[in-house]
Amino acid sequence: MVELTAQEAEAAQRIFGDQLDLAKRYVEHLATSGIERGLIGPREVPRLWSRHVLNCAVVAELIDEGAKVADVGSGAGLPGLCLAIARPDLYLTLIEPLERRVTWLEEVVMDLGLSNVEIIRSRAEAAIGKVECSVVTARAVSALKTLAPLTIPLLGGQGELLAIKGRSAEEEIATAGKTLRNLGGYETSVVIAGQDVLEEPTTVVRVKVKRR
Repeated sequence: MVELTAQEAEAAQRIFGDQLDLAKRYVEHLATSGIERGLIGPREVPRLWSRHVLNCAVVAELIDEGAKVADVGSGAGLPGLCLAIARPDLYLTLIEPLERRVTWLEEVVMDLGLSNVEIIRSRAEAAIGKVECSVVTARAVSALKTLAPLTIPLLGGQGELLAIKGRSAEEEIATAGKTLRNLGGYETSVVIAGQDVLEEPTTVVRVKVKRR
């Protein structure tokens, strides 16, 4: 059992509410089979809640009710499964190219009984036109300039990209400016999620997209 600190427990309760038991079961999967199959490094276990699960789940506050969300490069379900657990009203499509990761995701989704999750084994660019979504999420996939052409086309011309980033967010936006505009990005900003919940809130690059 991965123990939560008092601060993590309070944050988890606020974020997950009556879904908290599901979130705990997900973390147990990360700490056991997730490590055994190489999806998470063993050194991450003490930080699973603070650095990974809570850090991802707070992004849910930026997403409209009932939205269809595509999570690119889901890996261990970060942020896709965190969002699906925290927000049962959302519909998540997890896009992941590696078979062993897809197999693990399928097992976890089945165990948790998440009816609002679909998993597609595919590269992001191959999923364009096959996924219906108004929001695309990504975490630790690549720099924004490279990430944008892989993610924004999934929106079909309208919606928004939410990319979880770190301190380099502003610099990445500056570098990717022309690429974002060419893809229909008309407003790009850095937003902070979880400010009133987490000791270290989450930095997100939000790119709003519309057809020209």
